[in-house]
Amino acid sequence: QAQLVESGGGSVQAGGSLTLSCVARKYTHFMAWFRQAPGKEREGIAGIYTTSGRTYYAETVKGRFTVSRDNDKTTVYLQMGSLKPEDTAMYYCAAGYNASGDNWYSRHNYNYWGQGTQVTVSS
Repeated sequence: QAQLVESGGGSVQAGGSLTLSCVARKYTHFMAWFRQAPGKEREGIAGIYTTSGRTYYAETVKGRFTVSRDNDKTTVYLQMGSLKPEDTAMYYCAAGYNASGDNWYSRHNYNYWGQGTQVTVSS
């Protein structure tokens, strides 16, 4: 059974919005969203401490994307607004015991990954 399950991807026009969800089977103190476009490295775009709710963002999405979590601390969301064609990618949810505000952007600090959900933004 998958540890993390994402949903909410799809196709949208530039300037539009989408919200992704990620449900975890069990609690971890830090969760994040990554994305990977064809031919590119997987990049961290947003992270959150599931207890305090403190958030972190990559410069490429700051001000446009918002990461949040439910009170149960096992569901996180990524609200994406003002989408651009360059946001097109496979989006992954991740959870990690070694992840923190200092290293959240590195994929190597995560123990669990979702299956990914595709986001396509057309111009």
